Amino acid sequence: MKSLLLILLTSLLSGGVTFDKTVHDFGRITHADGPQKCVFTLTNDSSEPLTIYAVVATCGCTEVKWTREDIEPGKSGIITVNYSNDEGAYTFDKRISVYTSAQSKPEILHIKGTVVSKKNDTK
Repeated sequence: MKSLLLILLTSLLSGGVTFDKTVHDFGRITHADGPQKCVFTLTNDSSEPLTIYAVVATCGCTEVKWTREDIEPGKSGIITVNYSNDEGAYTFDKRISVYTSAQSKPEILHIKGTVVSKKNDTK
């Protein structure tokens, strides 16, 4: 129990993690544009190696991959998000939870956009 408390305290005192963005907006896309991809970059601002324990998407239409190795202090890792774009025309906002050794709660990332029938659709 003491070691867990020490790890949590060290994590809180030594800094944490910074994301280049927490939202990626694909804008207006069509189904014909096919799957969409974006990358979130995170930087280890602490004095200890950073581990990404898990990255969880809220929908089966969103696939995630992330840096599996520990990220050394001052270095960066990536989270790649692939959105399948196969659900027809609608506005979407998908949530991705990132669990790391630097934070006691997950960082929440979002991908969003509007799938339209045609590029010039105003709806």
